[in-house]
Amino acid sequence: MAILELIGFGPTGWGALLLLGAATTLAVTATALAIGALLGTIVAGAKLSGNWLLSAIGSLYTTVFRGVPELLIIYLIYFGGSSAMTAIGTAMGYEGFLGLPSFAAGALAVGIISGAYQAEVFRGAYLAISKGELEAASAIGMHRGLRFRRIIMPQVLRFAIPGLGNVWQLSLKDSALVSVTGLAELMRTSQVAAGSTRQYFLFFIVGGALYLILTSLSDRVFNGAERRTNRSMPAAAMGQA
Repeated sequence: MAILELIGFGPTGWGALLLLGAATTLAVTATALAIGALLGTIVAGAKLSGNWLLSAIGSLYTTVFRGVPELLIIYLIYFGGSSAMTAIGTAMGYEGFLGLPSFAAGALAVGIISGAYQAEVFRGAYLAISKGELEAASAIGMHRGLRFRRIIMPQVLRFAIPGLGNVWQLSLKDSALVSVTGLAELMRTSQVAAGSTRQYFLFFIVGGALYLILTSLSDRVFNGAERRTNRSMPAAAMGQA
């Protein structure tokens, strides 16, 4: 009964805080995925541009942020960003330390990492598009913007959904590292609950179970999105893919 009280929603229970931590984890991950989508699109475009300098910059970005440990990037963004803000504030006459908000630093760091993976997902999805469709669109005089909206973007999204699902899961797990900034996401809340009650095994098991629930639900969402986009494609295109 004592265990149920600890993980429950009563006055001595940690259930509400754990659920709030899970919600914060989802918010960090969703924000990071959006940041990563923007960066990934830009980097993928650079790597596909045919310009050697842009391609080299894009390759450097994906190599660095897929090769450097995620925790190091979080430290660099959080502590380095805070130091930069403090230096700028000092130059403008402000005295004191200016810290980068934990949520913003964590979402930005995970988003930068996510962007490196999403760039490769988008690049691969673009290369999977039938060149005949693009040539046919050009032959009938379809301008670049219309070609992107009607042919490229729908198919890139369709081909990219499985990869984006994997990137989401990666970012969801990377968000646990944001706990080092003090943000009360699921990992940090589990740590605080375990330390306060001395029930380390219990709360880390509960935290792990909540992560499994989040990843399982995420799988369902992305699998559903993949089935829906595939249903919307003509049968001939499906067979070609």
